[in-house]
Amino acid sequence: MKTELLELRKRMTEKGIDYYIVPSGDYHGSEYLNDFFKTRKYVSGFTGSAGTLLVTQDEAKLWTDGRYFIQAEKELEGSGIDLMKMLEPGVPSIEEELDRILSSDSSSDAAQSEKKKVLGFDGMILDNRRGKAFQEIADKYDVSIDFDNDLVGDIWEDRPSLNGSSIWNLPLSSAGIDYSAKISQVRALMDEAGATHHFITGLAENAWLYNLRGRDVSYTPVFFSFTLISPEEVTLYLLPGTYDECEIPEGVNVRNYFIAKDDIKDLPKDSVLLMDPGSVSYAFFKCVPDNIKILEQLSPITRLKAIKNPVEIESTINAHTKDGVAMVNFIYWLKQFMKGCADGKYSAAPTEIFASDYLESKRREQDGFIELSFDTISGYMDHGAIIHYSATQATDKELKPEGFLLIDSGGQYIDGTTDITRTVALGPLTDKMIECYTAVLKGHIALATSAFTDGFTGAELDQITRAPLKEKGLDYKHGTGHGVGHVLCVHEGPNSISEVGGKDQPIIPGMITSNEPGVYFEGEFGIRIESEILCKLADEQTEDLPAYDFRTITYCPFEPAAINKDALTPEEVDFVNSYHKEVYETLSPHLSPEVAEWLKEECRPL
Repeated sequence: MKTELLELRKRMTEKGIDYYIVPSGDYHGSEYLNDFFKTRKYVSGFTGSAGTLLVTQDEAKLWTDGRYFIQAEKELEGSGIDLMKMLEPGVPSIEEELDRILSSDSSSDAAQSEKKKVLGFDGMILDNRRGKAFQEIADKYDVSIDFDNDLVGDIWEDRPSLNGSSIWNLPLSSAGIDYSAKISQVRALMDEAGATHHFITGLAENAWLYNLRGRDVSYTPVFFSFTLISPEEVTLYLLPGTYDECEIPEGVNVRNYFIAKDDIKDLPKDSVLLMDPGSVSYAFFKCVPDNIKILEQLSPITRLKAIKNPVEIESTINAHTKDGVAMVNFIYWLKQFMKGCADGKYSAAPTEIFASDYLESKRREQDGFIELSFDTISGYMDHGAIIHYSATQATDKELKPEGFLLIDSGGQYIDGTTDITRTVALGPLTDKMIECYTAVLKGHIALATSAFTDGFTGAELDQITRAPLKEKGLDYKHGTGHGVGHVLCVHEGPNSISEVGGKDQPIIPGMITSNEPGVYFEGEFGIRIESEILCKLADEQTEDLPAYDFRTITYCPFEPAAINKDALTPEEVDFVNSYHKEVYETLSPHLSPEVAEWLKEECRPL
């Protein structure tokens, strides 16, 4: 059993807390976290980006989704923490499990003579939507809520400090629209919603509004900040010493990061405050005075930044050209190296980590590269079946001149954000590998060539993508696509192509979304093909609803050795040939003659 779990239980007893929830998150609802906020990882040892831990004196359970089942099973082994596989048959949600525990405790005879039970969590970390759900369960059984205690922080002796980085200005050549135009858009949408004030905690929302960027979170060029918009003022809350080298837009007041809650408490009587319950924390909601009306709505900035303006689109396509050059140089090197291994030219092959590092070096050669957009997934054969595999020194596998390497990676450039997955053949493939790769490719093409009308949702597009795989009895335990930010988070809402997250959000022109179906066979291999797609107005319109389709803006060939042409329709063959022609024409001017010639062969018509 993990020592950290035992220490947390000890601290719970000292504080009189019977049940404690440790979510993944920070004060801003972020996906990727600064080391200061990795409390769930510290206690559980589970390193995935999504997970929630529930601890009592007798039990500890961690909920995560299908991307991390295999990884979590390995990392939780011997920890004393049980894995709860979200959305699997018979597995209760954390809310259902908490309800069961509190119901059981409240009905026991011993409970009648004890003090009132207490449910605890750090209210600055938990978003209000989830916090209210836990509060409703606690109220049902007369259990108190204690949301002012960061118990993990109490026991974490060498916890990293919360320091900010230097903030910098994103050039208008990439952003496209200046601050004054953006704040006017936001205020117009606030008026439409009936809000006098808007409190913004999302780091990407703040960075987008001011055309500022930072390095406070790995893989996401954002900075710790809050914003309060009132009818007369805009206040930006920043950590001291972080904004000395940047130009803050004129008219913006800068105040200390740690006093935002005090300013919320001092809002004028009868203000109408708009806050996003999915990103603003439970503690911030709780500090709002009773004489203030709260509008619980998605921040208008979330939708504004999801619809890329023409300059952002052009800039992003430029970033994908650079990224494609890096990817093609990497795949060329990798295939030549593996051919040398097969021919006996090299005595040692690269490993998963070596391949990942080499790809990063190719990205760093590109002008305007900032950092990776997430931790590269480099999974050879059975490791490729772990959807969000992260190679370590202990698991790093040597590549062989056979089978598949799944490489999921991306970069942050001054021009835009990229996310791409290619499954690369390192040598001979089995019939099963070719059959499954072709099935995934058919799903990928189905989405890339979708034509639809205004109001069509990501959930409907998800079904279209999965159909070719389901015909073969195949499927995958993750969404088909996520929104991508502009020099911001690689995973961005509200657009999502998935059964759950995509139900309420239509896909509209200007949105950039990933297209990433896959199949995974535990202990064997995994396949995923991912490109970014831009929703646009279709070339041909009808007199009814506006018609939309997609443009693929990722430039990197599919794996020709893994494609069974006979399993493709003529239309699918045409798509692959047309796409490969575009890849070659886009990238070849930026490649050495040797690599360009190799790419020409890779992109030859099927």
